[in-house]
Formats: sequence, structure tokens, C-alpha cells
Amino acid sequence: MNNNIKAELKKIVTPDRFRDDPETLASYSYDGFNVRATPEIVLFPVTTDEISQTMKIANHEKIPVTVRGAGTNLSGGSVPHQKGIVLCLTKMNKILEIKTRDRYAIVQPGVVNGDLQQALAKDNFFFPPDPSSFTVSTIGGNIAENAGGPRCLKYGVTVDYVMGLEVVLASGKIIRLGSRNVKDVTGYRPSGIFCGSEGTLGIITEATVRVAPIPETKQTAMITFADLDHSAQTVADVIGSGILPAAAELMDNAVINVVEDAMQLGLPRDAEGIILVDVDGVEEAVEKELNKIVEIARANHATDIQIARTKEESDALWTARRAVYGIQNRLSPDIIVEDATVPVSRIPEMIRGCKKIAARHDIKFCIVGHAGDGNLHPTISTDIRNKEEMKRVEAACIEIFKLAHELGGCLTGEHGVGLAKAPYLSLVMSPDTMEFLSTIKASLDPNNILNPGKFA
Repeated sequence: MNNNIKAELKKIVTPDRFRDDPETLASYSYDGFNVRATPEIVLFPVTTDEISQTMKIANHEKIPVTVRGAGTNLSGGSVPHQKGIVLCLTKMNKILEIKTRDRYAIVQPGVVNGDLQQALAKDNFFFPPDPSSFTVSTIGGNIAENAGGPRCLKYGVTVDYVMGLEVVLASGKIIRLGSRNVKDVTGYRPSGIFCGSEGTLGIITEATVRVAPIPETKQTAMITFADLDHSAQTVADVIGSGILPAAAELMDNAVINVVEDAMQLGLPRDAEGIILVDVDGVEEAVEKELNKIVEIARANHATDIQIARTKEESDALWTARRAVYGIQNRLSPDIIVEDATVPVSRIPEMIRGCKKIAARHDIKFCIVGHAGDGNLHPTISTDIRNKEEMKRVEAACIEIFKLAHELGGCLTGEHGVGLAKAPYLSLVMSPDTMEFLSTIKASLDPNNILNPGKFA
């Protein structure tokens, strides 16, 4: 990128929002994945028009553009793999409208998920998608990754809440998709294509999202098992019974002890598995469903059941689950959080298979995950500087992906493809399917400048 182009871009965003100093470039060279690539410049636009003007120049000059929010992505999706421009949208952080009567909110892409939750809570509403990074991750990033989270078991993932989008295309053209209406079948619904597209098809500059009333009540149970199979079987039996909890999270023995070492929460160190279950809704129904879950857990040999009756008690039980990744990061130079989903009935097989794979390749390994929807996170503690160990880690990961596919699952449930899973798409997609995705990409971004080198 020559100096003339840089000067044009600096005029668009003004000098205070144009950065090319080494410190800033280094800060935007990575996300939660273990790969780095340094951009040539970082821009901080504040309007859709600034983004449109920037894209017109980038498209004409064929300069790669990587869009970024808070950078919490775990698959390398926001790493500027081919350098060029990083467009950081965190300054576009306004909540433009909340209308709970019509059940929608309009936000800019840089609005933090947790900030939207707080604003909605004043009217006793909430935005159901709740990735673990909700206190820092942005709505634009949540949409681009089609983020999930514990609550998506009952409420669905981000795409289920996108009613409309404003998008800047690679050409710089600005399009508006969808509307503020809950029911709208006017023409195609291409807004769904941009959900999970990881910034490869367009740049989201405004989103109209569906919001929901906060349930009347919620109860949390922590259920302990001496056998991991029993914990996984309990989840499958609960879902099979027709009960749909708001969340059902699993932690294995390795995770339990890592958390207990760091936080001394009184977790049972000898337990092979813990399930955290949230049930919400009308008070009478919640009580009935929780009693049924307890009955199923006892039938599956639960050794202990704790039920939180207040929000404070519930928050205390969830502290362990939400702290897992931060604590594991202290134990080794790097952690690799994998993300594979299988049908709920196949969870026991998936867990047993993962543990065999870890033992075969001699890697440090534990399992957490959204067990209620089959989305498991085999988590590997490692040191990416140890080339011999990383070969074993990579071999184990490939086997985990293959196992998920064999069990009727998929490569990723919420972390996305990015750089991490791109080499393995052929395991789960036919050549014709991949060609179809490439056709969509080529029609919207013929010069391949939007987040190039990623899955599309």
C-alpha cells in the first residue's frame, strides 16, 4: 500500500482514527487463536459512509480488508491473514433504538453484547444470544460469527434474532436487508447469509435484532456424577424427555480440579463430571421441570445435587463455568479450544472418543461445553513453540473433527471456521457444496478482498 493510498484513507477517517504505528499494528495482528499477521494500517470508522468510501478505494486497489470488533474470536477469523487494512468498528457503538413493544433493538456493530443486555434489562427484556465473551464481544462480531452460548440450547443462536441489516459490500455499495417486522417474507432473506460469514461477504454497519421478555423466574442446579458417561447420559435423557432447559453445561474432572485449584469454590475434586442446568419460564413450570431433571439425574446415579434458589446462588454456581478458559490460560503458555457439535444422543460416544484420542497422542486435555445442544469444547493445554508436541496436537484435532463427523456432527457449533477450520472443510462438505459457497463469495466480492484466506 503506497503513501498516496494511505493519505486518501486518512482523509476519510481523519488522522486521529488512522493508525500505522508498530504498537497499534501489533495489537490488531491476532485474536483468540494462536496465529498472528500484522496489517499495514488500522482504521476506526464511525459512519457507514466512511466505510463505504474506504471499500471503494480498497476494491479499486485490490487491498485486503479484515473487519474486527473486540477480537475475542477463537478461530482466527479476525486475523488479517493477508495484511492490508483492519477496519475496527468498536467506535460505532451506539444503541440507536430500543422498542420493546415491537420487540426489537437497532444497534451499531460496535455495541457490546453486555451493554445491550443492560439497556434492555431496564424494560425487563433481554437479547438471548450470550457467548461467554458477552461482557466484551460486540454485536457485529456476534452476527459475523453467528455466536451461540449457553442459552442457545433453548433460545437459538444469533441468526435467529437478526431481523434486518445494513451492509457495505466490497464494492462500497450500501444495502439494507430485512425490516423491523417480526413477520416479513418480502423477497429473499439474504441477511441470513451474512450471519456466520465472518466478514467475507460484507461489512455489517447496523443491525435490527429481535429481543425477548426476561422470563418470570429461573432456577439453577449443579449436578455431580462419579462417572462422566452418566453425566452425558443425563443430558441426553433430559432433552429426550421433552424438557428444554435454558442451559445445560458440562465440566469434566480435569476442569473441576483446575477451577478448584484457582478459586477454592468447594467443587468436588473426585467428581468425573458436573452439569450446570438452568431452567426458566413461568414459576410453576420451572419447578415441575426442575423436579423432573432431578429425577432423571438420580436415575443416572448422580452423587450430589445442589439447587440455587436465588440469583446470587445461581451466579455463584456459574462462576466456575465462566472462569474455565481464563484459569486454563494460567497453566500453560497456550490453550487450544476446539469446537465440535454432535447430536445430543451421541454425546457419551463423543466424550469417550475424545478421551481416547487425547491418551493416544499424549496431550493435556479436558472437556467443557454446551452439552444440552451437543456442542462440546475439547480444550488442549499446550505450548505452540514445542513443534513436536504441536504435531501431536494437530493430529489429535483432526481425529476429533473426523469423530464428530462420523457421529453425525459438524466442525464448529459457534466458534466459526476462520483459519482454524478452513483446512478441514472437505471433511464435511462435498466439492459441489464448496463450489456453491465460492459462487456466493465471488458474486459479492469478485476481487476477494474481504477477509481473504478464510473459509470462503
